[in-house]
Amino acid sequence: MRTMTAAGSVWGDIVGYSRAVRIGSFITVAGTTASGPNGQALHPGDPGNQTRVIFERISAALGALGASLSDVIETRIFVTDISRWEEVGRVHGEVFGAIKPATTMVEVSRLIDPALLVEISALAVVDSAGPGR
Repeated sequence: MRTMTAAGSVWGDIVGYSRAVRIGSFITVAGTTASGPNGQALHPGDPGNQTRVIFERISAALGALGASLSDVIETRIFVTDISRWEEVGRVHGEVFGAIKPATTMVEVSRLIDPALLVEISALAVVDSAGPGR
């Protein structure tokens, strides 16, 4: 059975994607940025705070599908300036603590808006015992 959460922006319908999709125990969360309701970047110039917003959104998407951040087994992080990796990495570490999902961080030349500095996608697995078990 396929369950989805809406992208939460006008782009979801235009591009044809969901914020997250669950099939069985697997949940994949689409690349998520820190853009506001009108598409404008939140916290321009601040990759750390953009990362916080992103994880709030990822957490909400997982919650809507019966999971939590503790169920995340992998994250993929795209940054536009790898020299600022530590600002992003520190927030990732605060969010996940001992969970420590497998993680990849790569530099990309740009994201859909030049003011967006970070995009993160995630994969979670929920077992029959419930979220985080």
